[in-house]
Amino acid sequence: MHVLTVTTYADAPFMTQQMAALEDRGVSFTTVSVAGEVDADISRGPTDYLRTIPEVVREAGNGYDLIHAQYGLTAPMALAQLRKPVVLSLWGSDVHGPVAPVSRASAPFCDEVVVMSERMRESLGRDCTVIPDGVDLTKFRPEPQDCARNRVGWDDGDGYDVLFPYSPARDVKNYPRAKRVTTVVDNLLECPVRLRTVSGVDHDAVSDYMNAADALLLTSHSEGSPNSVKEALACTLPVVAVDVGDVHERLAGVDPSVVAANDEELVRGLLKVLTRGERSNGREAAREVSIDRTAERMLAVYERVAGKAIETEDSWTKRRVRESPRLD
Repeated sequence: MHVLTVTTYADAPFMTQQMAALEDRGVSFTTVSVAGEVDADISRGPTDYLRTIPEVVREAGNGYDLIHAQYGLTAPMALAQLRKPVVLSLWGSDVHGPVAPVSRASAPFCDEVVVMSERMRESLGRDCTVIPDGVDLTKFRPEPQDCARNRVGWDDGDGYDVLFPYSPARDVKNYPRAKRVTTVVDNLLECPVRLRTVSGVDHDAVSDYMNAADALLLTSHSEGSPNSVKEALACTLPVVAVDVGDVHERLAGVDPSVVAANDEELVRGLLKVLTRGERSNGREAAREVSIDRTAERMLAVYERVAGKAIETEDSWTKRRVRESPRLD
């Protein structure tokens, strides 16, 4: 199966991990990224999207089985070609944020829409397939905290380290709230409480920060299915988070971890997690959203939309077992 991916961010770790897992299952990809440069302080303009449409239309004629539009703003350019079916994956901010009208207008014309959480499906108000982004359990796994602290250079001595794995410049992540909560907790404890903001590091190094920290703090205004929470679970890092996206579902039964409704609950939750000083039982919960499980679900979407099945080595073996005559 050959898939043309249209995306706003070709290096998004959760997307490239999913594509790699699908390649292992017989899917090949070509990626077209929206024109123009983008970072935490610069956004693409309408002309960048408009001048990408002809490239998508031309490329779509090169024998693909389907077009996968990654993020709501890429849906119109994927739909501009009329030859191939379209799968639309929504990431969260394209359902809850200012670009939501584009996602809502485009979704009915796509052959299948994939969202990251039940909350996103409810917000979109239409039938969707729910597939959270997967986490690579071979990369994100528990490691000794002292070793991880040495690798990331956290040698401040006694105290607690609270991980905020985003750029403070990303408004949707609500850094001011994280800073406010951490400051209150710092004033309540005798040992210092440090808020560690981490962004722009290689994704393979993120697990070191997860293992070095004492808690993950998530204060976002909105989320789809935050990867940082699932990665923290895989590393057994306790999580204190507001109830956004699928956080409540992901943290069900995970201890110690806290889902909070307001600043007071965030403060109490962070105090509780830090003073307990224990890792969580989140590794088992993370298995539900392993990259292998989520890739299999996305492959099923591709097969439905393209009307063809991929015969992987595993599926071939299972079929041979079913078809083999019994010897007894």
